[in-house]
Amino acid sequence: MPDSNFQHNLTPGTLDEKVAIVTGAFGGIGTAICKKLLKENYHIIATLSKDNPERIKKWCEDNGFDASNFEFLPVDLSDHEHALQTMQDVVNRHNSIYALINAAGITSDSSFKKMTLAQWRQVIDTNLMSLYSITHPVFCKMLQQRTGRIVNISSINGLRGQYGQTNYSAAKAGIIGFTKALAYEGAAAFITANVVAPGYTHTPMVDTVPDHIMDKIKQTIPMKRLANADEIAAACMYLISDEAIFVTGETLSVNGGQYMS
Repeated sequence: MPDSNFQHNLTPGTLDEKVAIVTGAFGGIGTAICKKLLKENYHIIATLSKDNPERIKKWCEDNGFDASNFEFLPVDLSDHEHALQTMQDVVNRHNSIYALINAAGITSDSSFKKMTLAQWRQVIDTNLMSLYSITHPVFCKMLQQRTGRIVNISSINGLRGQYGQTNYSAAKAGIIGFTKALAYEGAAAFITANVVAPGYTHTPMVDTVPDHIMDKIKQTIPMKRLANADEIAAACMYLISDEAIFVTGETLSVNGGQYMS
């Protein structure tokens, strides 16, 4: 049974570094997460699909980021052996990793009747299979530390399904099962693992949806609007905070009441 001081042992201040890894950092939700992490003085390891100095420079300029607060990590999430080795190298370079937020994800929508095997594999590989290669080295590090926070981004469509998204819904539902099982394994070492499941959120990808379709979507949401990326990021920040020390294996839905499980 843990001693009465176990909460103190879980605070980031007890670690040599206050480091967070964010996959999909350049996406709308990932960027919002990075902004909030910076306010809490984290050093951020941000993954991107390939080394692209111009994209990094523009992203930092657009968001007012100081690049020195980041370590930019090119990693192809669909190349599992490469991703696994890349993450192991990162873990070896740092004395400690406090938080991992898996926010990377793609879509390749089609009715299942028309869906190709390539579409299925692309989404499953990037959204679900990559959880092993990204999380395994970090989780092992956290076991050694006896502290850590893992947050995985799922989706409302991983909870309820969605027409034309059998691949995406399967991957996002798999993330929830993965996280629940990981929470069991991490609990004894004071590692929490939780899920944030956003509903429709204002991001560059969603904002390309035609207005007449978006209006119909909003009518299905009791609050009659989309989420802001900051609201999703706030849920992630709660789950890595000291206040969430006793929350693990949970799925926090942020969808304006569109789906209540």
